[in-house]
Amino acid sequence: MTLWGRRKQCDALDGLLADARAGRSRALVVRGEPGIGKTALLKYAADTALDFQVARAVGVESEMELPFAALNQLCGRMLSRLDRLPGPQRDALGVAFGLRSGSAPDRFLVGLAVLGLLSDAAVDQPLLCLIDDAQWLDRASAQALAIVVRRLDADSVAVIFGTRDPGAAGELAGLAELALEGLSYADARALLASVIPGRLDERVRDRIIAEAGGNPLALLELPNGVTAAELAGGFVVAGPLPLTGRIEQSFLRRMAPLPEMTRTLLLLAAAEPTGDPALLWRAAGRLGISAVAPAEADGLITVAAHVTFRHPLVRSAIYRSASPDARQEVHRALAQATDQRVDPDRRAWHLAQGAPGPDEDIAAELERSAGRAQARGGLAAAAAFLERSAALTPEPGRRAERALAAAQATAQAGAFEAALRLLATAEAGLSGEFEHAQVDLLRGQVAFASSRGSDAPALLLEAARRLEPLDVGLARETYLEALSAAVYAGRLASGGDLREVAECVRAAPAAPQPPGAADLLLDGLALLITEGRVAAAPTLKRAVSAFRSEDISAEEGVRSLWLAVPAAQILWDDESWHLLSARQVQLARDAGALGVLPIALSQCAGMYLYEGDFAAAVLVLEDARAVAEATGSELPPYAPLALAAFRGREHQASELIEISTRDLVRRGEGVGLIYVQWASALLYNGLGRYDAALAAAQQAGEDPHELVFSLWAAVELIEAAARSGVPEQAAGALDQLFDSTRASGSDWALGIQAYGRALLSEVDSAERLHRDALDRLSRTRVRLPIARAHLVYGEWLRRENRRTDAREQLRAAHQMFASMGADGFAERAARELRATGERVRKRTTDPPSQLTARETQIAQLAGDGLSNPEIAAQLFMSRRTVEYHLHKVFNKLAISSRNQLHLVLADSRAEGPRQTP
Repeated sequence: MTLWGRRKQCDALDGLLADARAGRSRALVVRGEPGIGKTALLKYAADTALDFQVARAVGVESEMELPFAALNQLCGRMLSRLDRLPGPQRDALGVAFGLRSGSAPDRFLVGLAVLGLLSDAAVDQPLLCLIDDAQWLDRASAQALAIVVRRLDADSVAVIFGTRDPGAAGELAGLAELALEGLSYADARALLASVIPGRLDERVRDRIIAEAGGNPLALLELPNGVTAAELAGGFVVAGPLPLTGRIEQSFLRRMAPLPEMTRTLLLLAAAEPTGDPALLWRAAGRLGISAVAPAEADGLITVAAHVTFRHPLVRSAIYRSASPDARQEVHRALAQATDQRVDPDRRAWHLAQGAPGPDEDIAAELERSAGRAQARGGLAAAAAFLERSAALTPEPGRRAERALAAAQATAQAGAFEAALRLLATAEAGLSGEFEHAQVDLLRGQVAFASSRGSDAPALLLEAARRLEPLDVGLARETYLEALSAAVYAGRLASGGDLREVAECVRAAPAAPQPPGAADLLLDGLALLITEGRVAAAPTLKRAVSAFRSEDISAEEGVRSLWLAVPAAQILWDDESWHLLSARQVQLARDAGALGVLPIALSQCAGMYLYEGDFAAAVLVLEDARAVAEATGSELPPYAPLALAAFRGREHQASELIEISTRDLVRRGEGVGLIYVQWASALLYNGLGRYDAALAAAQQAGEDPHELVFSLWAAVELIEAAARSGVPEQAAGALDQLFDSTRASGSDWALGIQAYGRALLSEVDSAERLHRDALDRLSRTRVRLPIARAHLVYGEWLRRENRRTDAREQLRAAHQMFASMGADGFAERAARELRATGERVRKRTTDPPSQLTARETQIAQLAGDGLSNPEIAAQLFMSRRTVEYHLHKVFNKLAISSRNQLHLVLADSRAEGPRQTP
């Protein structure tokens, strides 16, 4: 197959296919204006890939509201492999495709299921997936495919998208692109010559080429329907139309001489997106149509196993040029021809498009379709059905209720601006107090979900107040959301600050007895803010214990664990922090709850940092980045900044501080600013720049109601003040730390308390406090504070001229910091060691460190007994990718079995930091 002027692009596709043959997955977005040759290049790839299986999907503008329509096209022939997938993925895809009933699956879990299908299909023969007109993919399919292509790795799969420019939704952003430009003059001239026989006047030829702008379809189509005399006298295009309009006009000129019956049939085919010829003929029969030959002869349409148009612009030109009455007529015919039992949603959609005015029966049918779409996880589709249902509802009150439901579904789908527009429509027609409270609630949820900023607390607080006399349970859930929003907004809240929300919670109706975990958490946080840590500790401990219980449902865990983790941090409860973080990630993975997954992974990464396992933190952050990238959400900046600070990487940390501060201020996320200041203080204490650490820590302590990071900053302030020679400036921070740790009573809390007091104590009590800190912290999981306790004790001993004792503590600190990768603190310990007269050897690399971070993670999971499919499910990758990485691990470590792998990793763990999968 020869494509004029596309040799370079064809070579790129050849390279992509070669990589897939070699087991290296590739994805490519072919992007360009209509008619530029995207479909031709996809056909070239299919014609070239004779040794590949080929799976296809095409986005259709009129099917954009039907959930997973394109994904069903792509995977339809692979569904026999469904039983090979892990249970949660199999169930999610089965529900999404309507093969089984169940709760609405999350799009991330559906994406992982498709990943498994494609990877499994490619084991025996390479697989080429072609997705044309991606700008018209339904959103559920686009999101799932975005997840798939970002997780394919060592699989023989090539995925090529064709999309318009500026084209497809943000789901494809960041993928490799092949941008198509117009043909060169020479290539355009050669292509034109191939379709116009005989000699063409040079001025006419040049005008055609100029008007086509190098667009191949325009060069092929613009001369069609123009007589030889017109070509000889000059080629004229009526009106200053854009190129797409001119191409469409050329197709319409070809339609003009066709019989009216044929033109109606073409409109019928344009309105029917599935390409089902039997359905087309049934609908045509209802309109008294029986002929299509003239259109087929002109090459506009082909009716065979599928109904296909010469080009998508033929379909759009026919449909857009038709009158509203004509479009309604063919949609009514299609609705009548569609089997309600087999395809009720398409039938409802055609009925809606064919309705000349409000119609309650059709509106009710659309509402039922919305319910089915929502049950399959098609939130965008449910929103579209509900919006159309509202528009067709005759009764104003019922119309407003449906508009509110449409706004709720639209917000869940992530289309926040559209949700607010629907909300304004709904609000004008609502009369009940409960419905108005729901409007307030949704506004607050949209404000929090879209920016986590300063507007959300006041909106959610007002909603909770309105709900109190109407639904106590929902009111308390809303108060917890308001408290969450106020925690994030911090001192930047524009109303409904943390204190105000907490006081409202205290005055609200009590929780039912016995209270659930979320109720205990709400009451404990409100007590903490209004009465202090000592008063709140018993309730918070009960809340954390309840969340640790096996009785917590997956739904409640996904919804509330991200707030229970900070409660464990407030209590200095390292065991609960570890358990709740791990459970939150596992529940989010199992449920495919991608909305909370990046937050869960970031909190888990923070836990690993305090446990001194930086390698595990890096891997968790890689997963968080992959999820955020695949879903188009923002990755919270907290854990990456803390990692850079703990590592002592000043340049990287400074860049993250600058970027994060700007973004946090823009969003009104005040808690993030305190986090940034704490991380700055930590960084500078590690580097030994105590004046800078003191200034940052003092800024972090300015918000009296912040719950976690101001306490961590208090520890940094005490150390920086002591090392700067101004211990009096740490008195307030020590009081704050004492109050918090006394209320907790855990080993971590009392160890940190002793740590802070030792830094500010006189000689007589300092050594006892240093030893008490080490004794208590050594019984915890938090290995990083243990290393810091060794360091400050060693520094104190050196200043007391007890060099031998100092070396013992400083060696322990240096070894622990170096093994973690906390290079700033390690160098600080090394400086102190050198000051005692000891030579510090450069750290050597342990043998397993020749593995990459990803290989280490997979090796650990395999060594712990997980199968390849289990590892693939946990790490969001294909089974083939796991096999590929394990093969490399075995070669690098010169082993041949998983039993040996377990032994090698056990030896390395004994030498280095504790590794926790």
